[in-house]
Amino acid sequence: MTEPHSSVIMALESNVGALSAHAKRVLLCLFIGALGGALQGIILTRSVAQSILYGVLFGTVFGLVFAKRATSPGAGLIWGLAFAVLLWIVFPAGILALLAVGSHSMLVDARERFPELVALLLCLGMPVGLALGSWGERHSTIPALKFNWRRAIIAGGFAGVLGGLIFGRWVSSGDYFPLLAGYGPFNTSRMNIILLHFGIALLIGVTFGLLFQRDVKGYGSCMGWGLGYTILWWFMGQLTFLPIAAHRQLDWSADQASAVFGSLVGHILYGLILGVAYATFDRVWLRLFIQSDPLNREVGGAGVNVLRSLSWGATAGLFGGIVASPVLLATHALPKIVGLDITLSGFRGLILHLLVSAAVGMTYGLLFRNEASNLGLGIAWGWVFGLIWWFVGPMTLLPLLLTGVCDWSTDAASALLPSLMGHLIYGAATAFAFLLLERRYTKWLLLDPRIAAREATKVRPVGTPAPALWLFALALGVLLPILLG
Repeated sequence: MTEPHSSVIMALESNVGALSAHAKRVLLCLFIGALGGALQGIILTRSVAQSILYGVLFGTVFGLVFAKRATSPGAGLIWGLAFAVLLWIVFPAGILALLAVGSHSMLVDARERFPELVALLLCLGMPVGLALGSWGERHSTIPALKFNWRRAIIAGGFAGVLGGLIFGRWVSSGDYFPLLAGYGPFNTSRMNIILLHFGIALLIGVTFGLLFQRDVKGYGSCMGWGLGYTILWWFMGQLTFLPIAAHRQLDWSADQASAVFGSLVGHILYGLILGVAYATFDRVWLRLFIQSDPLNREVGGAGVNVLRSLSWGATAGLFGGIVASPVLLATHALPKIVGLDITLSGFRGLILHLLVSAAVGMTYGLLFRNEASNLGLGIAWGWVFGLIWWFVGPMTLLPLLLTGVCDWSTDAASALLPSLMGHLIYGAATAFAFLLLERRYTKWLLLDPRIAAREATKVRPVGTPAPALWLFALALGVLLPILLG
């Protein structure tokens, strides 16, 4: 009778301990949410009591739903941001606004409620997510992936400085520093401006490595995380910290965001460079200090793998171009996609579009190989890829090649909005075709048990914050040009 009784007591104690741990997480989120709600009410000049209640509800729901997913500060941060964006889309600017005022004024209402989006991200999503993620990392009973502080700081720091160097040398010729836009007129020397630019770039790089070392895997995912993280930095820097440092009144309106829209594109491009640089430095670190087993080598040489990725990417890109062609033709966006403003005959324009699609698909093969294990993941990364190329191609490279300057204004973004849908369709179709080609080759590799075990380590495990990144980056990457344009 003693043993069953003791086992029951132990089970009850474990359940109580688990319940108390979960309750502590919820209480932590509730407390941080209350503080963030109070700050939100003060900044937006709303009822502080009502804002605190809203923050408490946000923190409670987030703690109950995402306690098991916020396993690190980076994971908690991205889940908090995604949850904040989702709430803003559904409630303040989405379904409720649609029911209240109708679809014809929905965009106008969303612009008026843009300050609430900024407040949700900075006052609730970011602090609550970081707090829950930090708690989850310290009190988790599940073994987490190893974290190396030196690797995160050194690789992130080098990536941030290199990204700042590449990006800074390109844009500083016109005395325009996107990482500092919103600061107002500078009353200091050019050298101090450059040092401040690199200081911010270093800070972004180091924090990127500290937050997302466990989450990034390849070049493609690094670019995706860089895209999402620098969008957050645009909200923090250009709309918040830099105006405060310049002793200007805090303004989170859509008009002010439209005024610094060019710096948003600059932040996104810097984030892409940061992602590629971090992935490179991180792989060098792994090769030098961690991956020392000569038996776990790749099948085939590096050149063979690169050529295979290029050929698969070109084939997938050609397929994506064919699928996206009807949309681009219907919206008359095809001439702008290929960089020409003249009228093209249907056949010539289509051939040029397919050639460009195949060339762009090669970059998908190089950047996003081994990023997706199923169709859903592949299409999500394909959407991110299409969004990336919309900012890189029509918004930046094509104007730069044709005119020598790139136009990051809201007017240029509005003119290119019809092509954005085509880019998203192209990215999804390219990812789908590439995954089919990749699976065909992977099935052959899995016949060898040793190779199968190694290939399994390349697949992104279930439960990572990648879905939150897709929601946050895709939602804001698509909505911001529409709302601010």
